[in-house]
Amino acid sequence: MGLLSLNPSYGPAKRRTRRAGFAYRAKARDDHMQKILITGAAGDVGSRLTELLRDTYRLRLTDIKIPAGLRADADFVAADLADRAAVERAVAGVDGIVHLGGFSVEGPWDTILHSNIIGCYNLFEAARLTQVPRVVFASSNHAVGFYPRRRRIGTDVSVRPDSRYGVSKAFGEAVGALYAYKHGLRVTCLRIGNVADAPVDRRRLAIWLRPEDLVQLVRIGLEHPDIRYEIFYGASDNERAWWDNAAAHRYGYRPRFHAEDFRDGALAAQARLPNDPVGDGYQGGTFCSDEYSGDEPAEGW
Repeated sequence: MGLLSLNPSYGPAKRRTRRAGFAYRAKARDDHMQKILITGAAGDVGSRLTELLRDTYRLRLTDIKIPAGLRADADFVAADLADRAAVERAVAGVDGIVHLGGFSVEGPWDTILHSNIIGCYNLFEAARLTQVPRVVFASSNHAVGFYPRRRRIGTDVSVRPDSRYGVSKAFGEAVGALYAYKHGLRVTCLRIGNVADAPVDRRRLAIWLRPEDLVQLVRIGLEHPDIRYEIFYGASDNERAWWDNAAAHRYGYRPRFHAEDFRDGALAAQARLPNDPVGDGYQGGTFCSDEYSGDEPAEGW
C-alpha cells in the first residue's frame, strides 16, 4: 500500500469533491510522509493499525509496554499517559496523533481516572504545547450506550454513557472540542463499535467495524482539509446499524465491508448466549446491565 495523498484539485472544487467522496491519489513513499504517533500501540486495535498504516505514514508508537513483534527499527517510546512529561516526549515532532491509549474496558474509578481521564487530558495538552495539529481520538459507542436499540441516533445526541469507561470517552470528546475550538487543533472523535475481522453476535452485526474501514476514518481525521472538530461512528456497512453516520459520509467515508455477510454465524452464536433483560435492549449491551440497579426497563425500551 503506497502513500495516498489528497487530490490537489480538492480545494477549488471543495463542495463537489466532498459529495463525490474523499479523493486520494497514489504517491511514492518519500521523506515527506507525515509522522504519526499511535498511542496504545500494544493493544489489539493499535497493533492492527500499526500494520495497516506503516506504509502510509512514518509511525511512532507508544504504550506502557512493548508491543508484541515490535520491529527492531521501530520508533517506540514507552510512556504512561498519566505522566505529563513522558507524554510530551512521545508527541514531540509528530504531525498527528491517533489516540487509542487507555484502559479499554470497564474498570474501577481510580483505574479509569488514571488512564482515561488524566491520560487523555495530558495527551491533548501535550499536543497543544508541542504544536501537533491533528488528533484522532478513539471514543466509543459506550459514550452513548444507554440509547435503546430501537432508536437510530446521529452524532448530535446528548451523551448517555453506560459505564465509568463510557464516561471517560464522553470526557475525551469534550476535551477534544475544547482543544479544537479554543486552541485550534483539528480533532476527530471516533465512536468505535467493535473492531474485528467479523461480527460474532447479534449486537455486533449492528456495531461491527472492519479494521480496513477504521483506517479510512483515521485517514480522514489526519488528512481531510476541512476537519475542525467532528464526531464519527466507527462502523462498517451494517444493515442493522443503530447509528446515522452521515457526518462521516460527508467527509468521504465509504465503508467496504458488510456485516450481513456474516449473519448466519453471528445469529447462531447469539442463540447460545443467555438472555440479558437490560443489556439486550440498550446499545451498550452488557456494559448497561453490569452493576445495573435502576428500574426494570419498559418493554421495548
